[in-house]
Amino acid sequence: MPETNTSGAIADLFHQLDQATSSALLLDYDGTLAPFQIERDRAYPYPGVLRLLQEILRSRRTRIVIITGRPIHEVQALLHPVHGIEIWGAHGLDHLFPNGTRQQIAIDPESTSLLLQAEEWLHQHQMSSLLEVKPGGVAVHWRGLPEPRIQEIRSSVLDAWNSLADHPNLKLLHFEGGLELRVIHPDKGDAVASILRELAPNTPVAFLGDDLTDEDGFRKMTHHGLPILVRSEYRETAARAWLKPPEQLFSFLEQWLSHTTFDLDH
Repeated sequence: MPETNTSGAIADLFHQLDQATSSALLLDYDGTLAPFQIERDRAYPYPGVLRLLQEILRSRRTRIVIITGRPIHEVQALLHPVHGIEIWGAHGLDHLFPNGTRQQIAIDPESTSLLLQAEEWLHQHQMSSLLEVKPGGVAVHWRGLPEPRIQEIRSSVLDAWNSLADHPNLKLLHFEGGLELRVIHPDKGDAVASILRELAPNTPVAFLGDDLTDEDGFRKMTHHGLPILVRSEYRETAARAWLKPPEQLFSFLEQWLSHTTFDLDH
């Protein structure tokens, strides 16, 4: 993606921010706000990111929303001490509002049974240490393992889970460092679409993400907002701009802050 295209798209977004009284900043977590870590509970945001998010919130002109595959409680712990951020966890299955109220979507019994089968298969094949069970999904993580072992795990898990993924309510997700079997809806695209429906048509909005799972959200922004890929190396994407973390991410957040707080003293 040519850098001139990125610069132009982001410049247009910031021009819209200058004219707007409200805006929305949608953010994936892992790989976007924070570098990937083998120990997932230590995937803290890049230095300075929490301060910028807090200041953007304080301006009261931006609705900040985290849209992540993680369960909500994990994101809350990693964002501490920042409070009042809206979070869509488990790919949109679990929704935490800024006022602390929570809304969860129930999983049908048949899908629940199949996910339990996927979890049990990992236990039976000595992969419990790689397992993550979350609302609506079962994931296997292999980040940090030797490449031959990764290929072995990927092949065996795909062989076992492909038949389960044939169920119309389930799908297999490939993400950075693992695989997840989960319910087909909601996904991050559903979360983005829900948020966009709540915004006025002229509200400036951006969605920043890095992973293949974020593409569902990018594709929902064809007619409203700017989808932005946050990644050290470019890949094919539905996003229309590209930032390299952490420097360009930090610069973007700083500029967002400056374009939404310029008149607070007037």
